Amino acid sequence: MVQKILLAAMLSFASLLNGQNTNFRLVFEDNFNGDQLNTGNWVKIPRGKSDWNRHMSDDPTLYHVGQKTLTLYSRINTDLQKDTAAYITGGISTQGKRGIKYGKVEVRAKLENAKGSWPAIWMLPETGKWPYGGEIDIMEHLNYEQQFYQTIHTYYTYILGHKTNPENHTVVPADPTQYNVYGVEIRPDRIVFLFNGETTFVYPKVEALQADLQFPFGAEPFYLLIDMQVGGSWVGAPDPKDYPTKMQVDWVKMYELVEE
Repeated sequence: MVQKILLAAMLSFASLLNGQNTNFRLVFEDNFNGDQLNTGNWVKIPRGKSDWNRHMSDDPTLYHVGQKTLTLYSRINTDLQKDTAAYITGGISTQGKRGIKYGKVEVRAKLENAKGSWPAIWMLPETGKWPYGGEIDIMEHLNYEQQFYQTIHTYYTYILGHKTNPENHTVVPADPTQYNVYGVEIRPDRIVFLFNGETTFVYPKVEALQADLQFPFGAEPFYLLIDMQVGGSWVGAPDPKDYPTKMQVDWVKMYELVEE
């Protein structure tokens, strides 16, 4: 009897991890059917001072919508009089447009390999100050690696340095040059990372670990970022012969959690 109870509990938990017994309601979908970016859903990411956004540009050559695909580019900058950055990159977000507190996000995308290339699909809170508000990295890919990274950043993991109690990231083997579906579920008690519909990693809420610092998720809506990034202390310097390089996005879906 005890073995049957334990087996039933394990099967129930596994079904939760794989999205069963949960109702998600589709609230946003973009299949990029037009010939330009829908500004009702997306904004171009502005340039900043961090490694990830210091090459961002609104140059139209970095953005292409056509044949039901969004393509974002990283390029060598050929007009240094207009822009002094050595490279320019394209990136979009749903900031101020679309977001979820609890729910699921999926992005079907295909990447290219390039030295110094750092494409990412991730989420940030609308107003929360980093890292207090948290960060959800659904996919980060580096250089020519046959893998990608999924990571949680919070005050608990970044400022206090607790990255193993619980584990705050995983590395997933993959061929990023093929179309794959990168996803995450934001739930009241855990973050569930997905790859092609399968669970890869779960980050739980632990009440004993100052939950507001360890698990700030659900306090406000998180928005989605999809961007090309190049260079920096993590990925290393780019090799000019590998550029331009790109990320192609087939579709984006965003769901709200109805019940659990």
